[in-house]
Amino acid sequence: MINPDIIEPSIDPETRKIGIRHVKATNAAGTRTKIQVRDFDAVYTDEPASLGGTNSAPSPLETVLVALVGCDGVIINGVATAMKFAYTGVDFACESQIDVRGPKGVPGVRPYFETAKLEIIVYSDETDARFQKLRKNVEFRCPVTNLLIAAQVVMDVSWIQRPAGDYAGDVS
Repeated sequence: MINPDIIEPSIDPETRKIGIRHVKATNAAGTRTKIQVRDFDAVYTDEPASLGGTNSAPSPLETVLVALVGCDGVIINGVATAMKFAYTGVDFACESQIDVRGPKGVPGVRPYFETAKLEIIVYSDETDARFQKLRKNVEFRCPVTNLLIAAQVVMDVSWIQRPAGDYAGDVS
């Protein structure tokens, strides 16, 4: 049965189209890793000093949260464009919980997030019905959200709508 809240795909659903992503990285026997993505400046990951790192860059798990909010931003834009949904910006706040015994090898303790809390504030004067349709479609389409859900991370996602004129963000 077709869900009336889910908009039509923006691609031919019958033709498989594979997207491939490449990264290269190097790690000099420590917690800091240098990562190269396409032609961008290198990015780095590390661990906080409290976990044995040098605290020189975000942790790999923090970069998962970066990927989550970044992916939601991309998908919100794509869905809004498809819906002709007017908005002036989005603010995100995200945190997660992990039992650090898991990555330290304690049997029975999973080595990744137990929970993730995400607040998404969309600045728009659209109706609540259209806002809810946007939300449902973003949740349906976002690859990173769905990876976390598939990993059985308990997701606590709050969607909030505020007037379009209230947006004061800067993405420069």
